[in-house]
Amino acid sequence: MYGLRSSSDDEGGGAMDPTPTGSWAVEALGLEKSYGDVRVLAGLDLRVRRGSVFALLGPNGAGKTTTVRVLTTLTRADAGRARVAGHDVVEDRSRVRRAISLTGQYAALDEEQTGEENLRMMGRLRGLPRRRAARRAAELLERFSLTDAGGRRVSTYSGGMRRRLDIAAGLTGEPEVVFLDEPTTGLDPRSRRTMWEVVGTLARSGVTVFLTTQYLEEADQLADRVMLLDRGRAIAEGTPDELKKRVAAQRLDLTMTDRHAYDAMAARLDGAAVHLAPEELLIGVATDGTAPHVRTLLDELDPSRVEISRFAVHGATLDDVFLELTHE
Repeated sequence: MYGLRSSSDDEGGGAMDPTPTGSWAVEALGLEKSYGDVRVLAGLDLRVRRGSVFALLGPNGAGKTTTVRVLTTLTRADAGRARVAGHDVVEDRSRVRRAISLTGQYAALDEEQTGEENLRMMGRLRGLPRRRAARRAAELLERFSLTDAGGRRVSTYSGGMRRRLDIAAGLTGEPEVVFLDEPTTGLDPRSRRTMWEVVGTLARSGVTVFLTTQYLEEADQLADRVMLLDRGRAIAEGTPDELKKRVAAQRLDLTMTDRHAYDAMAARLDGAAVHLAPEELLIGVATDGTAPHVRTLLDELDPSRVEISRFAVHGATLDDVFLELTHE
């Protein structure tokens, strides 16, 4: 299992630190959770370094949202331990909640209030004095490029503006750890890239970001480390580049001339393909990307030169990792 490393490894350790002053913003050991007969988490271990961006990936039902709910004290695990910002999520729930921010898939805002009023309200709920809450609201509106819209009702905001305001609302208390559960769901590409800039800004300011996402490109762009879940277990963990190299540093995509050629090539490769797209008649195989290796592969796979209509070489992506390592 790839979640927890030995104590000699710089990126992890076999046991949770006994004090809250270590390098880890989030630690979990042996988390288990079931709903009836369905086992959602099956002994999950993970560690997230302070000030980093950590992405949790996996197919639907892999356990991503349940993991976030356990770490943010919304759900209690059946077994295992977890600590966030140095505090136990069971024994120190109130301290954990004061140290974190959680943004779900849908904005939790009062649409009848203005953006500024939402932020001031959140500041007051966080215990800030009235003037300090007003100053903090102004700071966050500027930070998230919402100053001009601050006096407008949230009901007039675009989807991207609402997501930015929602994250801003979670930062009124200056949390140590920000949990973003699929924060760009439903956003258009331009709004999604704006959100990426927001996440990058958070990380550069020293905030730890724990991100779940369905967009693998998002994790590739943002995350320092990525963990891939499948059926409640961590099946791979590392930097995006490390994970991509597990599948193939480079990929040679072969477009076949017809379906008969596609089926014949897939049969010959017998599971060695790293990417299959039958609707496009496309098969991907691992390569080092050099011209000699590409020529050798083409000659070996299609010696008669009648089955491959065209080819392309590109770097492996997290999509390749996802499809190769998950049960789907």
